[in-house]
Order: sequence, then C-alpha cells, then structure tokens
Amino acid sequence: MRVCCEVTDESKGLMIMNTIQEIEQAITRLSHQDRESIADWLREIVEEGYRVAEPPAAYGAAIKRNLLSVEEYLEFEENSAMRHEYVAGEIFAMSGASVAHELIAGNVFAAFHAHLRGGPCNAFMANLKVHLKVDRNEFFYYPDVLVACGLGPENRYCANPRLVVEVLSPSTQSVDRREKALNYRHIPTLEEYVLIAQRAPQVTIQRRSEQWASLILSSLEETAEFRSIDLSLPLKRVYEGLL
Repeated sequence: MRVCCEVTDESKGLMIMNTIQEIEQAITRLSHQDRESIADWLREIVEEGYRVAEPPAAYGAAIKRNLLSVEEYLEFEENSAMRHEYVAGEIFAMSGASVAHELIAGNVFAAFHAHLRGGPCNAFMANLKVHLKVDRNEFFYYPDVLVACGLGPENRYCANPRLVVEVLSPSTQSVDRREKALNYRHIPTLEEYVLIAQRAPQVTIQRRSEQWASLILSSLEETAEFRSIDLSLPLKRVYEGLL
C-alpha cells in the first residue's frame, strides 16, 4: 500500500506512506474537520459494496425541467399523490422506504412523542416539510423525524425545527450526509442533526453547540443523548425489532 499524504518542509517533495501505522500517524496530525471528512469518505467506501443498483439522483430524477416558484411547488404538492422535495426550484419525487427504515423512524418518533407529550414541542414523522433558505435559494425537505415548538394546525410546513433526524438509505445517504447536513445548519433554531444507519447500529449526532462535529455511537450498549429535547435513548430502543 502506498499513499501520498503530505508535502515535507525540507524537500518540498511528496512523503510516501508504506504502512498503516504511518498513515495513522499522518491522520492524527490533521485538523478535526479534516479527520471527520476522511471518516465520512471511508464510511461511504465501506457501504458501497452493499449497495444495490439505484437511480443516480438522490430522490430519483427531477420530474420537471422548468424551475418552479415556491408558491407553484406548494400548490403542486397539495394536489400530488406522492411527496416531492424542492431543491432551488427543482422538485424530486420521494421513493418508498424499506421495512427497516420505517421501524427505525417509528421507534425514534414514538420515543420523542411520548417524551414531549403535554409540552410546547411536538414530534413529527415523514410528512411535514421543513422550509429553509441558503443565500437566494430555497429548499423544502421531508425529514424522517423532526421536533419543532409552537407549530399550529394551520401550518403547511415547518421553518423552525429544533431537532432533525434522517434515517440513511442507499439512495439518499450522500445527500443526507452532505447537502442536507450543510443546508440544515442555516436554520437558526436547529440545535441537533442526527443520522441513523440501517444495516448496522450507528447513530451520528451533530450539534450546533459543538460546531457540528460528529459524535458517532456504534454499539447497542450506548445511549444517544438528544440534548435539544433533554432525552436519553438507548440504541437498543432505536433498533428495536431489528437487531
């Protein structure tokens, strides 16, 4: 194995790494953010071998070439039999979910709902859109689970989520890890963003208070701390019915 990792100060040439130990030492000298990027890249490589053939676009192909205004999208969505996400004027159909996906999302929603009962905040599952703006672009996403406070029955979408959860699927995980992870951070009220894997126990929590650094839990014996709603949830409950 030979990996080119850095430029030396003395020779201005390339340092060639020949062993795992040398690679590990080089990685430890990187910044925390760079190490997180490498970790995400390695996770994608590991998961790649288990993927099935799927459409190249995250949600399938964009179904309309002409860009839609927000008002046109909302009207279209109200009269549509299926859900679509709105990405800077384009709309993308949402594909169906696996049994594992639904069990995980349902377990998390049930725990959130029971914990928040009677308070000012509520948990919502799958069918409530989140609206956000990034520069001049607008987006509407359908998180798998979200928590928001102060929403009334008349609201058509949520612009102030406190907590967003996405259950990773082969066709959406790259968007969830990158596009959505970055875009959700533009919502001032969002305190935590959570990614949950399906094939093996792994819960990734990113918090605004920690500069969105990733905390990765990968054992059923561990407990996820959802600090934004003051809830501790064992991974055994997240994956109940599956593992």
